[in-house]
Amino acid sequence: MSGKAALLQKRDDDVVIVSALRTAVTKARKGGFKDTQPEEYLAAVLKAVYTAAKLDPRLIEDIAVGNVLPAGGGATAARMAALYAGIPNTTAVNTLNRQCSSGLAACNQIANEIRAGEIDIGIGAGVESMTNGYGPGAMPEKFSDAVLSNQESADCLIPMGITSENVAEDFNISREVQDAFSANSFAKAAAAQKAGKFKREIVPVTVKWTDPKTNEEKEITVAHDDGVRDGVTAQSLAKLKPAFKKDGTTHAGSASQVSDGAAAVLLARRSVAKRLGLPILGKFVTAVAVGVAPRIMGVGPVYAIPRALAKAGITLNDVDFYEINEAFASQAVYSIQTLKIPFEKVNLYGGGISIGHPLGATGARQIATGLTVAKDTGGKVFVTSMCVGSGMGMASVVVSEQ
Repeated sequence: MSGKAALLQKRDDDVVIVSALRTAVTKARKGGFKDTQPEEYLAAVLKAVYTAAKLDPRLIEDIAVGNVLPAGGGATAARMAALYAGIPNTTAVNTLNRQCSSGLAACNQIANEIRAGEIDIGIGAGVESMTNGYGPGAMPEKFSDAVLSNQESADCLIPMGITSENVAEDFNISREVQDAFSANSFAKAAAAQKAGKFKREIVPVTVKWTDPKTNEEKEITVAHDDGVRDGVTAQSLAKLKPAFKKDGTTHAGSASQVSDGAAAVLLARRSVAKRLGLPILGKFVTAVAVGVAPRIMGVGPVYAIPRALAKAGITLNDVDFYEINEAFASQAVYSIQTLKIPFEKVNLYGGGISIGHPLGATGARQIATGLTVAKDTGGKVFVTSMCVGSGMGMASVVVSEQ
């Protein structure tokens, strides 16, 4: 039996996805969630993900939440969110931080607990309020001089935008190619949003919002990604100034947006899901993280994707489509070209540049979006991947059974 045929087989001990939902992704400091604490929209998506599956929340045994920027690692806030979401105090919760891949690492943690027989049902989730957490305040005041004497340790502090410039320079990714890729991302996201493609995966959240023009507080329902822009072209992007370096090629339109949002994936052992009559959307096959040089952290997917495919026993050609996070156009283009993936198989509904990249949430958001794309296209096998700040990459293999 070929790798793909074997992968599509259903076994009782598979880790299956019962539900995968997200909030809208909104612009940090400007968008729909700018006046809302992250535990509030995390709670909304946690509640929605078990309610959609008609699951008794008492059966949820563990919850892992990817979260990158909050004080105290967000651990208390995540616990509070689960309780507010109607999940009983007998369900355990932890947060974890593997930077931009945290939402995927959270799903992987829960999947591995199910595989190991520690639990039957759990939630892998992610959340980020870049409104509250993003900026110089997120870094410690000081690092050890002894540790900084190691070049690669020091390279971990290179601003992300400069790592993007390093990738563009090292691998000759031109400004024109980056702008064309970015414009295409915006076009795909705008078309998907217009056609209502994201409605199935987005949980509307009603929050209080202060109008910056009038200072009036009103109640709004946040139900669409407010960073998606129609009509962006390579020509319009060509007018933007480089953001990180005078003669650089990376700018505001070719970098992921600074965003707020949350996502959650409800996972179970197949035998348990079948016994309880839960819906099965697909299976979470595997996920792998790898390390790369910190100064070109954006190359992570180049090394993570082949490793994940090997673990799943399949090849690049067996994959129907890819969700590769667009941290920057430079690194996304380099990763896609180096792996020889056809561009038309990547980010069919846009990505980090056009939708946004709430750091802790993206890894779980990609699974929700991937399942939407799979349902619309009939695709069966998809890969999610992202580069990771400080020099890593992570990738997952998911099978849709919709």
